[in-house]
Amino acid sequence: MELLEMYSGVFLNNLAAASIGTVLFVTAMGYLGFPFWLWTIVLSGIMFGFGVPSVVIVLFIALSLVFIIPPLRQVLVSSGVMKLFKVMKFIPQISETERTALEAGVVWAEAELFSGKPNFKKLMSEPSPKLTTEEQAFLDGPVEELCKMIDAWQVYRLRNIPDNIMDFIKNNKFLGMIIPTEYGGLGFSNLLHSEVIQKISTRSITASITVMVPNSLGPAELLVHYGTDEQKKSWLPRLAEGKEMPCFGLTEPQAGSDAGSIVSSGVLFKGEDGKIYLKLNWNKRWITLAAISSVIGLAFKLRDPENLLGRGEDLGITCALIPANTKGVVLGLRHDPLSIPFYNCPTEGHDVVLVANDAIIGGLDKAGHGWKMLMESLGAGRGISLPAQSTGGMKLFGLFSLGSCN
Repeated sequence: MELLEMYSGVFLNNLAAASIGTVLFVTAMGYLGFPFWLWTIVLSGIMFGFGVPSVVIVLFIALSLVFIIPPLRQVLVSSGVMKLFKVMKFIPQISETERTALEAGVVWAEAELFSGKPNFKKLMSEPSPKLTTEEQAFLDGPVEELCKMIDAWQVYRLRNIPDNIMDFIKNNKFLGMIIPTEYGGLGFSNLLHSEVIQKISTRSITASITVMVPNSLGPAELLVHYGTDEQKKSWLPRLAEGKEMPCFGLTEPQAGSDAGSIVSSGVLFKGEDGKIYLKLNWNKRWITLAAISSVIGLAFKLRDPENLLGRGEDLGITCALIPANTKGVVLGLRHDPLSIPFYNCPTEGHDVVLVANDAIIGGLDKAGHGWKMLMESLGAGRGISLPAQSTGGMKLFGLFSLGSCN
């Protein structure tokens, strides 16, 4: 009897140790993210070690293979689950606007960075861009001269950029760096765009914002990609030469960069002359350069109650160009964000009427395509201008920290 109790005690102690070891090992597997096929092998071995019947182990392996092999999983599991979800209405309906947002744009290095396991070898193999001779000359010439002209304290004290500096910016086509040369712009690369914003931001945040907005989120960016030939010929040369000052109206009191939340509206109607017109009403806030703008790029939700375009009543988010001197356009008093005196103000539109095909970027064919335009074009500001500005600031901070600046 005593011998039986001794063997029982040893068995229980060994079982407890094996159980604890198994739990710790399985926990480590989960923490390290072992693939499912390896889980199957390990768990099958554990079951065998604990004396689980062979039939159970075989059934476990067979069930695991259903989940390990994608075609089997899709046919035997996923399809049935999706059908069940649809019947029980667990899956929310995606609007056309939301679908466009999901499908718009492309991924590059972001895909690796957000994967959780970036392939650094692949990232490091990307070719490094280089400035052209013309771009380097622009950086060493006009950009350097502009930086020497700017007195950041003067800009801060006067609350605006002096006229001679604004004239220099316009005359040297700083506002047309991304506009192709065929339309009078400089046609420079994203790298030059980044280098220019970096350098100017070390002298004046106000000046860097003034230069970067027309070259990122603005009418020029949208016109280059989506404008009609007539719109490009009409607007791009004047934007490149600084004869037109652009801004882009997206944000509202209750909608930030989430364009899906905007309430600004446009309605299509047919005029007595047979043309299709656009009536707009909007209320925008925090619109950079609006205070001195001559043309407003506007994002709004477009309706076609008479179905003039044959695509239903709700066409979705649309982008249009509105001359700032159009009847019904209001440019409000300047905002004062963080006491940084760049030009920024609200703008409103009250029953602003324009010929729809002329105003809508891309013409009537692009009515309702605004969300895609925004998703694919916002990247210029968020992926180039803003990081460049921050990088310039950090470089300047580093120089000050090292005592390299006077």
